[in-house]
Amino acid sequence: MNPADSVSTSLGVGGLAGILISLACIALSWWALQNLKLDLFIRQPKGPQGKLLQLLLAIVLGRFVAAFVLDYWGYTQMLRYMF
Repeated sequence: MNPADSVSTSLGVGGLAGILISLACIALSWWALQNLKLDLFIRQPKGPQGKLLQLLLAIVLGRFVAAFVLDYWGYTQMLRYMF
């Protein structure tokens, strides 16, 4: 196997893992935000604007959680070079 092929395969797998982790964290954030009482802050939380705000909050929160998980995963991969 060509070393360039293994690098591109590794990058592809890492990219796919990043996409899946990001989507999973966004879905988890959406699920967690379902329990938030948005009617305290929004006039019509069940309306389209309320749902859009909830979706945008889920994306932002999910992206921060995914960035943390991916950074942590990267740091653990670097630990093997310590010993």
